Amino acid sequence: MADKKSKLADNKIKPTHASVEDFLNGITPAQKREDCFVLLAMMKKASKEEPVLWSNSFVGFGIRRHKSASTGRESDWMRIGFAPRKTSLSLYFGMNVGELAAALEKLGKHKAAMACLYVNKLADIDLKVLKGMIEAGMKRK
Repeated sequence: MADKKSKLADNKIKPTHASVEDFLNGITPAQKREDCFVLLAMMKKASKEEPVLWSNSFVGFGIRRHKSASTGRESDWMRIGFAPRKTSLSLYFGMNVGELAAALEKLGKHKAAMACLYVNKLADIDLKVLKGMIEAGMKRK
């Protein structure tokens, strides 16, 4: 059986040149804005990269090309990042969150999906565990 040819997908979510700081300063309520600045500092330190605003709602660090095993399509996505949502913070580690199962057991109050982790506020979780998850995402090739 022949390998499927790789095709670069045209993502709707793309890096922009907009100011991450301006975006974060516009977030309400204040606690969510403060949590976002904590995440910004943690991810900036782990990645050693400057943040980029993706499609005016995701803060990402670095770029990694992902390839779908089922379709062969490739797409560019942030290595790690987060997005403040109305009810929670969505965190992305560049891997299936299930790969971080041991850390998830120690993390605290959260919900997990295939590719992202949802937390209501950082006070609900163990930041040392989160730091390890962020570092694991950055180590992923």
